[in-house]
Amino acid sequence: MPPKPPKAKSKVKPVEEQRQESLQAVVLADSYETRFRPFSLERPSCLIPLANTPLIEYTLEFLAHAGVEDIFLYCGSHSEQVEDYVNASRWKLPSSPFRNLVLFRSDVASAGDAMRDLDNRDLITGDFILVSGDVVSNMALEPALARHRRRREKDKSAIMTMVLREAGMHHRTQPTNYKPVFVLNPTTDRCLHYEEIRSSGSHGRHITLEPDLFSMHPEIEVREDLVDCHIDICTPDVLGLWSDNFDYQSLRTSFLFGVLKDYELNGKTIHTHILNDAYAARVRSLRAYDAISKDITGRWTYPLCPDSNHLPGQHYRYNQNGTYQESGVTIGKNSQVRGQCVLGQGTAIEEGVTVTESSLGRNCHIGKGARIESSYLWDNVIVSDGSTIRQGIVAEGAVVGKDCTIAPGTMISYNVRIPDNTLISAPKKITRSNLVTGSVTERTDTPLIGEENGSNEKIADSDDNSDASDSFNTVFKNPQASVSDSSVSTLRSDESEFEQTEDRARRASFISETSEEAVPNRDFHVEATASILDGLQKDDLPENINLELTAFRMTVDASQQEIRRAVVAAFIKRIASLEESGMGAREAVHRVFSRYRSVVERILFDKDTREKPDQVDFMLCVQRELVRRGNGESLLLFVAKEAYDLELIEEDGILQWWPDIRSRHGNMASIRGLTQQFITFLQEAEEDEESDEDGDEA
Repeated sequence: MPPKPPKAKSKVKPVEEQRQESLQAVVLADSYETRFRPFSLERPSCLIPLANTPLIEYTLEFLAHAGVEDIFLYCGSHSEQVEDYVNASRWKLPSSPFRNLVLFRSDVASAGDAMRDLDNRDLITGDFILVSGDVVSNMALEPALARHRRRREKDKSAIMTMVLREAGMHHRTQPTNYKPVFVLNPTTDRCLHYEEIRSSGSHGRHITLEPDLFSMHPEIEVREDLVDCHIDICTPDVLGLWSDNFDYQSLRTSFLFGVLKDYELNGKTIHTHILNDAYAARVRSLRAYDAISKDITGRWTYPLCPDSNHLPGQHYRYNQNGTYQESGVTIGKNSQVRGQCVLGQGTAIEEGVTVTESSLGRNCHIGKGARIESSYLWDNVIVSDGSTIRQGIVAEGAVVGKDCTIAPGTMISYNVRIPDNTLISAPKKITRSNLVTGSVTERTDTPLIGEENGSNEKIADSDDNSDASDSFNTVFKNPQASVSDSSVSTLRSDESEFEQTEDRARRASFISETSEEAVPNRDFHVEATASILDGLQKDDLPENINLELTAFRMTVDASQQEIRRAVVAAFIKRIASLEESGMGAREAVHRVFSRYRSVVERILFDKDTREKPDQVDFMLCVQRELVRRGNGESLLLFVAKEAYDLELIEEDGILQWWPDIRSRHGNMASIRGLTQQFITFLQEAEEDEESDEDGDEA
């Protein structure tokens, strides 16, 4: 007998390959912005219907086709509505292509907070897809994913690949109040610099590049023709960078800008994958909503079109005249439906009506002689006889009375009733909601007028012409109030809510948790932190750092709170770098704080006062910087004790900081454990001192 062939040894796949078998995705269902007001005051923006299908459906459909198995979805505002929708959807059925679909109702206020929260949960096992919950794409993700992985095998510093799409500088899906500029190495597809050029303002159309880029890269492309699809292929290193930089809040003007700018410090690179034969765009604003709706009905997004009937119970047919129509639609005599329209089930169009290039949801009723042009009517909308709506959005349950004329650009929110014979001559946002204040990440500079004529109308006017149908009056009203132009007064604002960006500045920005207002000097924190850190690493004299800080503050008129925050951020980064070099945490804290004691003394001004707001703010800044660090709990104890021993923070300052609600709220509470023993020591010492004083008096 011939000898038996040896048994084939089973090959054990490397850990990296095993991880890649299960592709994960993170969906940011909240944009953390105000662009979809007034609708987002009452409903989450990811559930807004686009061509009569909720936005989130397009994103999940894209991820399903990409082969994603595990999804982690951050709900954001109105999280209970998102959770109810997803739990009742086809994505939760046993037949779902997703193995896991986990929803987080975490109390985060920005994309940065969500990423740091995700890092803290330790759920990501390998490369993952990061997308916004308003992405519409028919691209095949496999080529981009394969290129990312091949690049990663050769270069472990390549941490992220952004999907961008060639579309031209003036494509309708491009934002109009700013232009995203990507500086690329066309040979390696590496992104070297990112900046946003404002369409208006004093900065002009220019960007600032480091001279070293030209010596390091023989060829550079400056691209303004790329649509940012907000589809990112990330490695777990991305989460680590978010956690290491607590000031990063937005995906592009904070994270992308900061990582590229600090390449010499972090050594991480970000690359691009540019599409030219597939569709991908983000419904980032109401202007983009209009543009992408037209792309869907124009079949540029195929197969993501209404007649694909992705939702259970949908029955759209694509007719030869370019309309998508469900069953049960009635169209009266002498009525015309022109262009690419979407008509939902149960919608009734009476006699003499003209509907042009519009989407009508289910169970809408359009009265005799009405005209609907380039508009979007969601479910259960009533437009009465003789009324005209052009280039508007009317939300679910709203009623427009007889013989009304609605100006182009007007947005009518949920269940609003417009009385008969109303003339709205200028574009307005109209809502019954009184939720006029957003979360801490939203910036709303528009003033609100108080009660007028007993109607409780709150109205703001904007003259910023940064978008199509650009200017809007905003009408915040109670359910009983009527709407009429005669009762509307206006107040000018420098900012339009129609096209509000994640960061109004072209660089990193943030909202301070210790202040109710947005930080006015948005470049200051990034620049000042980097400058101080550079001085600490070079072991500069404290006097030199103080002089540089003074010059920074005078140049941009920065507040003392901003300076404290920059100093703390730089100190913590320097301590972390010393730890990485092998120094113990306690020794690293002592070295930095003892050598640069005078830098801290120069930013605290409450030594002779009963209340200690500056010292409390300093410790809150320390706590905020440490909350996402692995040894943050130990470092907080060491910093608190070192600052106390050096008499930088007084006993009263420590004891006023500890019970402060901001120190005990959310993730801030997670690193307080070890410091409690130090606080107890101070409290007991204070009690003993009071007892001694009482004894002396007796």
